[in-house]
Amino acid sequence: MVVAATGATAPAPRAWSRPTGLAGAAIGVLAAGAAAGVVVERLTMGGGVRRRARLALELSGPYGTLRGAPGTAHAEDGTALHYEIDEAPVAVPEPVPPRRRRLFGGRREQAVRPGPVTVVFSHGYCLNQDSWHFQRAALRAAGVRAVYWDQRGHGRSGRGVTRAQQGPPVTIDQLGRDLKAVIDAAAPTGPLVLVGHSMGGMTVMALAEQFPGLVRERVAGIALVGTSSGGLADVHFGLPAVGVNAVRRLLPGVLRALGRRADLVERGRQATADVLAGIVTRYSFASAEVDPVVARFAERMIESTPIDVVAEFYPAFDAHDKTAALARFHGLPVLIVAGEGDLVTPVGHSETMARELPDAELVRVPDAGHLVMLEHPEIVNARLADLLARAGAPSGAATVGSHGSTRGTAQPQRAEPPRSP
Repeated sequence: MVVAATGATAPAPRAWSRPTGLAGAAIGVLAAGAAAGVVVERLTMGGGVRRRARLALELSGPYGTLRGAPGTAHAEDGTALHYEIDEAPVAVPEPVPPRRRRLFGGRREQAVRPGPVTVVFSHGYCLNQDSWHFQRAALRAAGVRAVYWDQRGHGRSGRGVTRAQQGPPVTIDQLGRDLKAVIDAAAPTGPLVLVGHSMGGMTVMALAEQFPGLVRERVAGIALVGTSSGGLADVHFGLPAVGVNAVRRLLPGVLRALGRRADLVERGRQATADVLAGIVTRYSFASAEVDPVVARFAERMIESTPIDVVAEFYPAFDAHDKTAALARFHGLPVLIVAGEGDLVTPVGHSETMARELPDAELVRVPDAGHLVMLEHPEIVNARLADLLARAGAPSGAATVGSHGSTRGTAQPQRAEPPRSP
């Protein structure tokens, strides 16, 4: 893996070598979701993007500071999983009629269930629950009960406590069971809407595959954002296929080695922060001018993921295949959101899921990358509000405006499921 930078650079600190510094930059690529080698010119922001970001937001706090009532769930191996709950206002429940109603298209009958809808958000690789900042602000304003959690090894959650030093890597199936533990602890009763971004969407699919009864009895809606049901080994991240394939063969071993020298890698990461920032922007966003505060917010989340966690999770993605699990969502309201400029989980992966779920709403967002929920929150929030209304959540979920997006008046393009070749 080679990372090239142009322009003057400061002398390297004695504590790390040039190869280590390049390794740190390479890990930045992985952390951004581009698990492949990249040759990158130093990316600089134009004068228009360098302007100071707007700080007066119509939110209850700056990025990453929205907090709910904390709790801890425990995975099957004892790993502590941190979650937070934003509670809905207490209301007198309406009487439940002794009839059954059909949800979304009438393909599956489900009893009307008492209690408020709880929306459970699962974040992506090398992120944490704060990646849902704009959605959290919107749902909080709308009075929707929501649960946000940190996947193991990310954010405030613990590491796999029974995993030996050279033990097996994390699997997507394990993440599905982690999500079940969070649901059991934070939302043990009542209807659920499950929202997942990238790895979080894969986690939702793994939950459905392993716990079909839970989906059948309690899930009222699904949102899959910038994710994939499989085939990630074929993604080339907008780079030449030959180089990507060569790096992909070597990368698992390199990551394991780097994970054993996490202290040096982290220092290398810091020393190559300017290169990392450019890579994060390239693989997270597609807009010509992304608010630098939003970009830095994403960068900080990615930087906070330890290298050994990056190494632990990486092998799970090539092995991920949950296309068959999508059948568990038949008859439910399903929202699929894809950024048209996503280089990590390209729009074709969303189209594949739409073919498996022909009743799903597929929304392709123009000028959007992998972190579409941060780049175009007004679009994602509007579609999510519609999904929640169909799932029985309180109507009128607010959006937070276009902060972080250069397309304040952009409209999502609803796509028909693509024809099979």
